[in-house]
Amino acid sequence: MPTSREYTRLRSRMVDEQLVKRGINDRRVLDAMRKMPRHLFVAEEFKPYAYEDRPLPIGEGQTISQPYIVAFMSERLRLKSEHVVLEIGTGSGYQTAILCHLSKYVYSIERYGRLADQAGERIDQLGYNNIDIHIGDGSQGLPDQASFDRIIVTAAVPRLPKVLCTQLNTQEGRMILPIGDQDVQELKLVTRNGEKFSTRTLLRCRFVPLVGRYGFDDDIDEIEML
Repeated sequence: MPTSREYTRLRSRMVDEQLVKRGINDRRVLDAMRKMPRHLFVAEEFKPYAYEDRPLPIGEGQTISQPYIVAFMSERLRLKSEHVVLEIGTGSGYQTAILCHLSKYVYSIERYGRLADQAGERIDQLGYNNIDIHIGDGSQGLPDQASFDRIIVTAAVPRLPKVLCTQLNTQEGRMILPIGDQDVQELKLVTRNGEKFSTRTLLRCRFVPLVGRYGFDDDIDEIEML
């Protein structure tokens, strides 16, 4: 098992080789990725692989995203220290912790209680207290807490749900999410100004499916679209 010093070296190499060389240049994002101990967000048997450029299993059929995708999505959100963020899919809590480091406050929703509890404990141990984790159907967002400056969805949806778009801040709100079938998706960036929305495709990707009212379930045909 690597030592603390070795983990720091591996994390630095991850940033230099996996992120900077592939075009990630937001200094705040790079600093957050260089600081955040990804190995603390995976089980013991996966810690030696924590800084490799690949997703890893975290239980409940879920994964922790590869470092590049975490950095890419964080960079495209253009996060500022005053932003309030909604994250759908807490998972291991790694992306959540990055969001906590980069923004004012984070609301995160996780379907699985065990994952939510573990993520909350890890984030608390790292000293972040600007986080509120909810257990429930993330596809519906958190309308009672809206609006959000930024929304990030870390599981795939079949289409773009209007319910999430309406929870975006009307002034330069930004949302990033993977849209497609359960095998391959396209990462989309949605921006909002007033009642005008625009959508741009960023890259092809593969995420686990988001299960819920506006995700992959029996009511998929009833999704209200923008």
